[in-house]
Amino acid sequence: MSDPRTLSILWRGPLSGCNYACGYCPFAKRRDSRATLAADRAALERFERWVAARARRVAILFTPWGEALIRRYYRETITRLSHLPQVETVAIQTNLSGATGWLADCDTRRVALWATFHPGETDRARFVARIRELAALGVRHSVGVVALRSHFDAIERLRAELPTRTYLWVNAEESLQGCYAPAEIERLVAVDPLFELNNREYASLGRACAAGHTAISVRGDGEARRCHFIDAPIGNIYDPDFDSRLKPAPCTRATCNCHIGYRHLVDLGMDGLFGAGRTERFAAAPRRDAALACIAAFEGGG
Repeated sequence: MSDPRTLSILWRGPLSGCNYACGYCPFAKRRDSRATLAADRAALERFERWVAARARRVAILFTPWGEALIRRYYRETITRLSHLPQVETVAIQTNLSGATGWLADCDTRRVALWATFHPGETDRARFVARIRELAALGVRHSVGVVALRSHFDAIERLRAELPTRTYLWVNAEESLQGCYAPAEIERLVAVDPLFELNNREYASLGRACAAGHTAISVRGDGEARRCHFIDAPIGNIYDPDFDSRLKPAPCTRATCNCHIGYRHLVDLGMDGLFGAGRTERFAAAPRRDAALACIAAFEGGG
C-alpha cells in the first residue's frame, strides 16, 4: 500500500486549451482566453502556497484538460514545488510538445513526467528524442498511448525506439475497452505487459478505496473530491479543518475504468506494480503475471 503519511493529489485548474487535435479528445485545438489563463495561473499559485505551508508529504499529479507545459507559469511552479522537502513527487500529464531544458532546474529526485504520444500529431522521431533528453537529465517519466486499432503499428514502432528502461503503457480506447480480440490483446501485451489492467471495468461499488482518505482530486478553486469520477465534494483544501474530511470510505460508483481511479482500489493491490513510480505511472519491471494476479485478487475478493 501507499505510505498513508503521503497525500496523493490530482490537481486540475480551469485550463483546457491544447495545441494538438486528437480526434478522441474533446479539448483538441481549444484555445483558452486570457481571462481563463489568468484564472488558472492564480489558482495554481494559490495551490503552490498551500502546499508550501503544509508539513504533510504530498505526491502531486497535474491532470490538465489541455496541454499545460507550453505555459511558462506551469514550468516555473513545478520547478519550485520540486524543491520543497514535503513534496514526494510532482508530476504532470503532457504531450511533451515543449522543450525539456527547464527540467534541469528541478530537483530530479522529485519531478516526473507522464508523457503521452499521439500518432498523427507529432513526429515519432522528435518525440523519442525528447524522451532521450529526459533520460539524460535523469527525469523520471513514463510514456503512454491510446490503443486505437489504426495506431497498433505506430505503438510497436514506438516501443522499439524508446529507451529500454522507459515504461510504455497502453490505454484501451474507451469504446474498445473489453472488446479487443484475443490476438489484439496479445499484440498489445507484448508492448505493455500491464495492458490487461486497463482493458476492463472494475465493479467498484462498495469496495475499499484510498480515494477520499489518502488520495484526492482538487479543482482550481480548491474544492476537493474523492477522485475525478465522483462529483460530490468532500470539502475545500483551503478550509482550516479540511484534513478532518479525509476518511476511509467505500467507492460509490458502480464501476471504475480509468487508471487514475482504479489504482486506488485497495483490493486491486497495484502499488506493488508501480512502487515509487505510482504517481507518474512508471513501472520498473512490468510483468503480465503480476497484473493478472492483481485482477484475480480483486475479482476473488468481490
